[in-house]
Amino acid sequence: MTAFEMPDGRLHVGGVWEAGTGAEIVSTFPADGSENRRLRGASRADGERAIARALKAQADPAWRGMKAHDRARLLHRIADGIEANLDRIAFIQTRDTGKTLRETTALAASAAGTFRYTAAALETLDDALTVPRGDYLTMSVHEPLGLVAAITPWNSPIASDAQKVAPALAAGNAVLLKPASWSPLVALELARIAQAAGLPAGLLSVLPGAGREIGNLLVEHPAVGKVSFTGGTATGRTLARQAAEKLMPVSLELGGKSPTIVFEDADIDLTIAGILYGVFSSTGQSCIAGTRLFVQRSIHDRFVARLVAATRTLKVGDPFDPATQVAPMVHVDHRDGVAAMVDAARAEGAEVLCGGAVPEGLGQGAYFLPTILAGLPNTATICREEVFGPVLCVLPFEDEADVIAQANDNAYGLACGIWTRDFPRAWRVARAITTGTVWINTYKQFSIATPFGGEKDAGIGREKGREGIRAYMAQKSIYLDLTGRPMPWARWP
Repeated sequence: MTAFEMPDGRLHVGGVWEAGTGAEIVSTFPADGSENRRLRGASRADGERAIARALKAQADPAWRGMKAHDRARLLHRIADGIEANLDRIAFIQTRDTGKTLRETTALAASAAGTFRYTAAALETLDDALTVPRGDYLTMSVHEPLGLVAAITPWNSPIASDAQKVAPALAAGNAVLLKPASWSPLVALELARIAQAAGLPAGLLSVLPGAGREIGNLLVEHPAVGKVSFTGGTATGRTLARQAAEKLMPVSLELGGKSPTIVFEDADIDLTIAGILYGVFSSTGQSCIAGTRLFVQRSIHDRFVARLVAATRTLKVGDPFDPATQVAPMVHVDHRDGVAAMVDAARAEGAEVLCGGAVPEGLGQGAYFLPTILAGLPNTATICREEVFGPVLCVLPFEDEADVIAQANDNAYGLACGIWTRDFPRAWRVARAITTGTVWINTYKQFSIATPFGGEKDAGIGREKGREGIRAYMAQKSIYLDLTGRPMPWARWP
């Protein structure tokens, strides 16, 4: 793999490349702790300049009045730029997050696909001529909100960035993108690509920085018409309270503690492969990871034995090694937090069937072994709270009613996996689980055409799909009189 130079550390402030004036951010390679880039993040003053430039750019008639097919053509050019820089984007994201190169290449390709799908959807996104109830013509039209803020997480930045930026631009807005401080670089690369594609200056800013400074500004500023946030539930709650003060719409894609359900008739080899991928890919740093595994009691012991044996074969190592399946976690601080949760589970009575420790021989990298815990009830702390690491809790269940009750007995409702050959049962259980996404005999598959979001503490709103563009627009009703007669109530003239 060719080594590419990292972005130079300047921020993209309303279309202008400038050194940030906020707190210092140090991007490191999680596999060995080496430094990628040292940069200054965005300060409140930087954010204010970005907002002023965005307001001017978004109000420009050339942008607001741009025909849908012309805006779609611009989105296609951004997709072209992503595809032309696929290797570079993948390299930067692997260095920035520690994800395997195979995964970051797929994420970059996904981002290009998101811009292409959004462009196609935009060209066919019609407004409605509604049925009148009088002598008038009625229409429902949609218009841009103006300025929107997109706050994205460190675990899959390029894909998360695209899922917010593409529909927001398609809707005619200007976008203020705040990537996570642990992974700021790939969003800056996206800004470079968008600029090269001809996106008018000011319509996209990339502002990595502290949440208490730049994040609060984006949420509280009166000119920002919506915030789309992906991240932790606690932060999402705070953001929602701030947004409520200004009656601003938000979309929140938050945490998860997703159940995976294995019935006694499941195809065992298919199921084990799906479970391994569903919880241990991305080193478990995924909101939709299937971290609560419910196995029907009649097959529980032998199934878990095979799963543990399979887990021990997973290759943990360098994210640039094509054979690696489990890469380092994003940061040693995060790795240590996951280890602390596993230690707390041990103290609560968990049996560690495999993993549960930092592997030997991998130097200073932020690694943690794929871990399976057993012997705890569904009420145990680690079965309730999101770990965001390669940790799986295994629990038995008796029958369909039992597993539905246990699966739903959690604050989160983001995703669910069901493994069975019985299609009617799969359908019944899928409809009974309170969640945003259900996979049947597969897991962690995504389509940009299919809406995504959560229930309960997993969030509010949906991203993706054709309606993903409408989520960044305001609906307006227009009535056009067809009679030419004065309103009779006025009795004039």
